[in-house]
Amino acid sequence: MQTDSNFIFVLFGGTGDLSMRKILPALFEAHRAGMLAAAGKIVAVARGVETREAYLGWVEEHVKPHVAKNGVVDESAWTGFLARVEYVHIDLGRPEDFRILRDAVAQHDGTRVFYLATGPSLFVPICRALAEVGLNQNARIVLEKPLGYDLESSNAINDAVGEIFQEEQIYRIDHYLGKEPVQNLLALRFGNALFEPLWRREWVESIQITIAEELGVEARGDFYDNTGALRDMVQNHLLQLLSIVTMEPPHSMDSDSVRDEKLRVLRALKPIDERDISKVAVRGQYHAGVIKGQSVPAYATEPGVRTESRTETFVALKVEIENWRWAGVPFFLRTGKRLADRVAEIVVNFRPVPHSALGANALRAGANRLVIRLQPNETIRLYCLAKQPGEGMNLASVHLDLAFDQFFREGQMEAYQRLLLDVIRGRLALFVRRDEQEAAWRWVEPILNEWAVSTKPPKPYAAGTWGPAASSAMLAQHGTCWLEEEN
Repeated sequence: MQTDSNFIFVLFGGTGDLSMRKILPALFEAHRAGMLAAAGKIVAVARGVETREAYLGWVEEHVKPHVAKNGVVDESAWTGFLARVEYVHIDLGRPEDFRILRDAVAQHDGTRVFYLATGPSLFVPICRALAEVGLNQNARIVLEKPLGYDLESSNAINDAVGEIFQEEQIYRIDHYLGKEPVQNLLALRFGNALFEPLWRREWVESIQITIAEELGVEARGDFYDNTGALRDMVQNHLLQLLSIVTMEPPHSMDSDSVRDEKLRVLRALKPIDERDISKVAVRGQYHAGVIKGQSVPAYATEPGVRTESRTETFVALKVEIENWRWAGVPFFLRTGKRLADRVAEIVVNFRPVPHSALGANALRAGANRLVIRLQPNETIRLYCLAKQPGEGMNLASVHLDLAFDQFFREGQMEAYQRLLLDVIRGRLALFVRRDEQEAAWRWVEPILNEWAVSTKPPKPYAAGTWGPAASSAMLAQHGTCWLEEEN
């Protein structure tokens, strides 16, 4: 479906890595699919190159490889896309330069979208400069994570941006909410009578949410060493996925109905007492190791990282939700860098049958399970028990697959593409509201504070493994294990 109105998409940080790898490729795919209004324009803002011609050359070099399909680019679509792209060379540290941007934007009609693909320290100065030249009217502002370093700094940014833009103008992006399986999770739960009656404490034994990366900190050592996995991944991505998995059915799919239900989950998270943090939270840091046959260095030797750094590159948490639906069900959240594989998945372990006449296999943990794979291959897989062919009643685990790329002929929409189209169309449901963000920061702060003063270093783990042994031990205390350990 094509956007129903013209737009001006202003991209701050137009030469940055995020713009090259994600934002411009997503806009190109929307253009190629005919989903952007014909007169819609993209205005890139940066100071790294001087002219539009130089910028288009930069885009040709850095964006084109990310839009190739089997090494081939649709040249006709690419040419048409570049015709949409304009460039404004300004210094973000000079508010008077924003008059140049104002004059460029004034040449086009339509909804104004300002995407801040910059560091969070520039969010407030950019917003203030936009307001000074009158560009905060009829506009939407997109803020990338991380939004602050803790609750206090997050509130400071939100307060300052909120003085310039109304809450309904602010789109705090979390790209995991735009992924196809996350959308299908809502359809699975609320569109099928089969699952919703089982989606509660009486039938669910435990739930795991994992976001694992093979990559290390790459060229982001300076940033990451002052951030860590808890801020970078748990406070936003993992808690947002948890709220989607566990929220009550909204009365509709409008933006505030969905976000109201997510907020109720975040506010129902059981507070973590500082004395219990060591029991329910594991932090680790990768040492040198081997990933798929290639030796990789320890975190402490990565460029930009302090030699004696205690920043965590791995976090595993046991979480509880204090409400009627989920009381007593353990939720295990995990994320880390330099792990054995790149995977993001949600694992719902249903309780075994209360009594089996078919043998012990029917009572074993994990016999009934739903696995929602977010990456790399987006699938939903339902595991159950079936009789093996032959003599006797021997049970084996089988699964039913929903592989999106095989079932649906049309290609899947990448997360950023969906979210950018929602911004242009004014849809807020898949973006994080301020009170959600505050609730998430408030819950993680005791862990942040305890780790900041702790004399114990993060637990070491070799690159290419699944993290510290303490992570597995935490699950073992509850009679379960991570999915890959069972397999």
